[in-house]
Amino acid sequence: MTTPTPGPLPGQNARQLLKQLQEQFPVFRDCLPLAIGIDKQLLARLPDLNRKELRIALGIHTHSLRYLKTTEKATARVDLDGNPAGEIMATHRTHAAELVQDRLKKQAEQRRTQREAEALARQHAQKLGQLVEKFSRSK
Repeated sequence: MTTPTPGPLPGQNARQLLKQLQEQFPVFRDCLPLAIGIDKQLLARLPDLNRKELRIALGIHTHSLRYLKTTEKATARVDLDGNPAGEIMATHRTHAAELVQDRLKKQAEQRRTQREAEALARQHAQKLGQLVEKFSRSK
């Protein structure tokens, strides 16, 4: 019996797909707010796309900090060619702003926690050094 070799995970393929979309379509590369239903436009132009990988790739793209910051400030969505494709509702801009704030707060908290852990480690190392120095003295 042969065991099937595991293929790349859907997330890995989705990241590769996202890179391909960024190379092929400037709206992805520039992180412009995408039109509602952009997945249907992509499937019409690239019918060989795997729907699941496309959905994951679009999720990665639309949840990136850069995309959220752009969406927070923009007023119009664009299609694959960069043409206007509707307005961004105020609720969508507000939601993007909230996600940006949450993400920045989490990053600041992580940095603060890391700094505290590093300071604590330095303090422990210093105390150990003092103890070693104290008990290793020759009398």
